[in-house]
Amino acid sequence: MEELRRLGARSVPVVSRGDRFVFAQVIRDVVEFLGLDDKTGPVLSPAELLARYDHVLETAIRLVRQMPADMLEVQLPNRPRSYRMLMHHLFQIPSAYLDMEEDGGTLSREKLGVLPPPKMRTSGAVADFGESVRRRLNNWWKRVADEDFTRPVSTYFGETSRHEMFERTVWHSTQHTRQIASLLEQAGVAPDRPLGLDDVRGLPLTEKIWDEA
Repeated sequence: MEELRRLGARSVPVVSRGDRFVFAQVIRDVVEFLGLDDKTGPVLSPAELLARYDHVLETAIRLVRQMPADMLEVQLPNRPRSYRMLMHHLFQIPSAYLDMEEDGGTLSREKLGVLPPPKMRTSGAVADFGESVRRRLNNWWKRVADEDFTRPVSTYFGETSRHEMFERTVWHSTQHTRQIASLLEQAGVAPDRPLGLDDVRGLPLTEKIWDEA
């Protein structure tokens, strides 16, 4: 924290060199900052990302409905977040992205971190929220499928391309969907058709589902 304060950085992840730093939310920025000769950017086209996301959300909805009621308020290890909060967050990610797309504003960290409303107390209620977000995503795509995804958009971590932000949104929910399947297994519930390696291919994700810390 002392080093972050010295640099003037307010959050992580950060990559620093001397007194200079870059907010490392976008790999392209890190590559440019370090002067590396690496190609970065989304592998999947916007249309491919949409198809992948629809499948991921369909899977997530199915898995969330399997979560036992007595597990909803259990806390994740090393993280002040309950299973219910994680499941809601998985669907809040695309909801916040769609708000940005439809309003033309800046994607904020606070919007991504919106907590589930008090009435959303059951697995079924969270899954219903997921269903509504999935419908909204597909309706949005019908309107924007032919639009330019190279233009810049504004986010809490700086400016990035619309394509990169869409990819980031997809892989973020994908990783949490894998985590939900893992939590079900830990609860003694066999996940119903969880995501496999083919479902993460083309996204900047590793086989690792949880952080080591």
